[in-house]
This record gives sequence, C-alpha cells and structure tokens, in this order.
Amino acid sequence: MTAAPLFQPISLASDVQALRTDDRSPSALIDDLEARFEAIEPVISAYLPEAARFDRLRRDAKVLEELHPDADARPPLFGALLGVKDIFHVDSFATRAGTQVPPEAFAGDEADIVSRLKRAGALIVGKTVTTEFAYFEPGPTRNPHNPSHTPGGSSSGSAAAVASGLAHVTIGTQTIGSVIRPAAYCGLVGYKPSFNRVATTGLVVFSPAADHVGFFTADVASMQAVASAVIDNWQPTNDRPARPTLALPLGRYLEQSSALDALEAQLEQLTRAGYSIERIPIFDNIESINNCHQDMIAAELAQQHRRWFAKYERLYRPRTAALIRQGQTVSDQRLQAAREGGLALRRRLHRIMDEEGIDLWICPSAPDVAPRGIEATGSPLMNLPWTHAGLPVVSLPAGRGMLSLPLGLQLVGRFGEDESLLMWAKDMAPCFKI
Repeated sequence: MTAAPLFQPISLASDVQALRTDDRSPSALIDDLEARFEAIEPVISAYLPEAARFDRLRRDAKVLEELHPDADARPPLFGALLGVKDIFHVDSFATRAGTQVPPEAFAGDEADIVSRLKRAGALIVGKTVTTEFAYFEPGPTRNPHNPSHTPGGSSSGSAAAVASGLAHVTIGTQTIGSVIRPAAYCGLVGYKPSFNRVATTGLVVFSPAADHVGFFTADVASMQAVASAVIDNWQPTNDRPARPTLALPLGRYLEQSSALDALEAQLEQLTRAGYSIERIPIFDNIESINNCHQDMIAAELAQQHRRWFAKYERLYRPRTAALIRQGQTVSDQRLQAAREGGLALRRRLHRIMDEEGIDLWICPSAPDVAPRGIEATGSPLMNLPWTHAGLPVVSLPAGRGMLSLPLGLQLVGRFGEDESLLMWAKDMAPCFKI
C-alpha cells in the first residue's frame, strides 16, 4: 500500500463554501479528516494527544448543524477545521504551553480570538504543538515536506497541521518570527496582522510589546475569509491600486539570508508579471535592531514569568531559562528604550515608503529552507525588524530550494493596512509555484 502524502493542505475557502451550501456536510468532512489523521498525525505530531478526539468533533459538528439549519444564515466559517496553538486558553482544554510547568499555574479564560472563530462556525480539531512558552525549545513536530526537517517554530504544530491537511486554519503567535518562518518552511500562507489588530487576551503571554496573533491557511483566499470573519472593522479595498510598487531592502539585513539566488529568481518572476521593484538600502543598523528586540522580549518574558520561574525554575528547559535570566539583567531604562525603538522604526519605515512611493516591502521569509533536524526551529532574523515595528506581514509559498524544500517570500505592508496587504498578496501568489 502506498503511504499517503504528508503535504496535502486543504482550502478553507472552497470547503466552507460547500459546507455552507449543503454540498458537503461537516460529518463527511470529519470522516475524511479522521482518515488523514490516522495516516499522517503519527508521523507529523502536529497536535497534542486527545482521547476520543473524533467522538467530540462529531458531537460538536452535530451541535453546529442544529444551531444553523438554514444554509442562507450560516456563519462565514461554518464547519472550518481549526487548530489552536497550545498557548491559547480554550474552554474544556488544558493549556500546557509546551512545558513541564503544571498547566494549573497559568490557566485562564478562553482567548478572545478562539471565541471569535468558534462563533464564526469553526470546529476545534485540537491543541497544536508549541515550543516551550513560544520560544526556542521545540516539541516533536516534523515538517510534512520532509520529516527529517523542522517545521519551524514556535507555532510548529499550527503550521504542520495546515500543511498536512489536518486543519483548514490554525492560530499561531509571533514574537520574533513564529508565524512567517514556519509558514515558509511548510509551504503555506502565513499572516501576522498589524500589532494589536487581533487581541492577545487569553493566551500565555511572552512579550506584551511584541506578541502578535497570526494565522496559517493553504491559500490567500482562505486567509481573507478568516481575517474578514474575525478581525474588527475589516474594510473593502476597492480604492487601492491594482498593482503595488514593491521594494527590496538592501544591506546587512538582506545579507542574513543564504538563499539570495533563489530570491533573485522570485524577483524575476514578479518582474515578468509586470511588477515594479525598487532596491532601497535600509537597516544598516540591523544588529542594533536585533539586540534591541532581544532585550525587550527577554525583559518582558522575565516579568511575565517572575512568579512561575521562582517556583518552577527546575522545570524550565535550558534555552527558555537562559532567556529569562538574560531578561532579569535588562534595566527598566533599556526596556523602555527598546519599546520606543519599535515605534521609531515603524515611523522611519513609513517615511521611506512615503518618500519612495512604496506600497510593500518584499524579502525572504526565512534565511533559507527548513534546517535538518527537529532539535532547533531555524533563525527568525528575517522576520525580526518587521515584528519589532509591528507591521502586517504575509508569507507566500514561492518555489523550492535545496532538497526540494519550500521557500517563502515575505510581503510587508503599512501599519493598519492589512486589507490591502492581503488583497495584493492574493494577486501575487499565482506568480509562484511550489
């Protein structure tokens, strides 16, 4: 018998349309999911174990169908399969946050974004694997393109679940690069909204000044469906130019990537499709930006974990404990300067965009393809300055690199203009094949 392919993402946009019009039932969808789950999950380990998962899912689906018998009045994500990164609180699920620290220590009310997705009609498949407290200590999850390679992190299970067809949409978080990088490694669309565009209430906080809630889907149309369903004040984009002006950030930042030949091939594909690409030197002080962000998240992690770390220090894994100890040495003045530095960087980037007529920045989503092994989750440095500035970012699948592993292209928009970013991303996505 031939083994099922591990990479087989499913489109929320097409499946939910069928579910909302009775062309397909949630029960049939769950039957298909169970078959994929039995074949794929033992290899990929995207989810935390759950006894009688599919009995629960079928009960949830029956309740959903009974609540919405009228196809014309069904919610926008009716029947969508949802995975939730295990740092978010979800009613009736424990929150373990990838750690041996007892989950009772950080229990809380259900996360706002989880409640919104449920109200929009999503069915929770389960909790997805996260690195410890969303930092660098990995879990068991593997990359569906090649299980010998990392899926990225910290939203490891969330990315792998969508890539392997075990969810339509998953929730992740990004404090440095934890949505965009795993999306690239797993050949998905990843979206990190503008800072605070999605509330972070109801999760185990890492860094209040840097934490972003984000999402993974198979395609941009699905991401638009999710964003428009759960983000407040989502606006139409009819007044935006059809084709944005793009800019590549030259200099020391870009030199952190080791896949620049692949990047040039991606740029050539965009040029052939009629896009204009400027090349603008910025981030000449990228080391300072990197250090500033590291100071900020370390100090805030130390603050968030002060009581837990004092009681459970022996249960923390080495890299998490090291970052907390680093954060304990960051002065209040350095922390405040780091926070202000992110806002100053945002203003500087906007000013350059205004002066140069730029709509989107484009750059690699990760330094290269997913590294071999699952003991580490890869470098987030290509994502760091955009996270530090709080700008909205989308990663598009953009071809393949070494060992036929996926590459991603990162699109970065203006703060608060997420709608335009996703609209343009949908138009640009067909330029690339994976």
